[in-house]
Amino acid sequence: MNLMQLKYVVEVAQTHSISKAAENLYMNQPNLSRAIKELEESLGVVLFNRSPKGITLTREGEEFLVYARRILNQMEEVESLFKHGEQAKQRFSISVPRATYAGEAFVRFAQKIDRTRPTEIFYKETNTVRAIRNIMESGYNLGLIRYQSAHEQQFHMMLEEKGLTGEAIFTFRYMALMSKNDPLAQKKDLRYADLNDYVEIAHADPYVPAMPMAQVRKAEYVDSIDKRIYVFERTSQYELLRRVPNTVMWVSPVPQSILDEYGLVQLNCVDEKREYKDVLVYKKGYVFSRLDELFVKELWQTCGEYIQAEQQE
Repeated sequence: MNLMQLKYVVEVAQTHSISKAAENLYMNQPNLSRAIKELEESLGVVLFNRSPKGITLTREGEEFLVYARRILNQMEEVESLFKHGEQAKQRFSISVPRATYAGEAFVRFAQKIDRTRPTEIFYKETNTVRAIRNIMESGYNLGLIRYQSAHEQQFHMMLEEKGLTGEAIFTFRYMALMSKNDPLAQKKDLRYADLNDYVEIAHADPYVPAMPMAQVRKAEYVDSIDKRIYVFERTSQYELLRRVPNTVMWVSPVPQSILDEYGLVQLNCVDEKREYKDVLVYKKGYVFSRLDELFVKELWQTCGEYIQAEQQE
């Protein structure tokens, strides 16, 4: 087995096609097919299912792909580290839920990065399934995933199956976010029933392992609200809440500076009993870099500030 064979597997897995992979690798199709076949024979496993509909990974192939990508990423890091005449590039990558506190931690982290060195930073806001996929398939080192505590067992099983480990960062209940000019903005004991005629601004991609999407949506969204606008990023959600009357969004704690900037308030709802966890995940055996440790420190700091502010209210 050699590095070129690893690259072949990665390319075929990405394209689901021997011919397309061969084209991307600037080689002919028979040679690529033969190289893949020789690799499978040397390993004693079948990496790909071949059918008229295309090429897909077998279970063994999926496991092999994780290691292949990891090795190729490490090779790139070694080349970058020791490339003649260049300073080692500092790298950091994480996928996170659309959480304002995580964004605040990232800003503080970015302020402390050594600007005299070449730098490559990836910060991606996405849902849990894509955060995990980014670690398994796209070379990301860290992920921050969110789930209801009621679904913790399913997520623990999934992480174990994928060779990942998790560390709880933040436990909270969702708060109702709305305009400070909303009629309910000063209400002390907000109830679900108060929001029956409201439009909920909601992220459109919830996920729970081994659970049908219809059941996931039922667990995530309040039954009493039947009007929703689904969004995929955070900027437009604040504008919608600020400018569209009778809109609400369920959020993890938002810093006061953001509330002030957009003219918003966040309210506790006495009916909101669902507990959520944000969990830092990474591959088992992964050793944190200096930048990883710096970001996690800022993440813990912002979480601590929000918890302290909530206790003082």
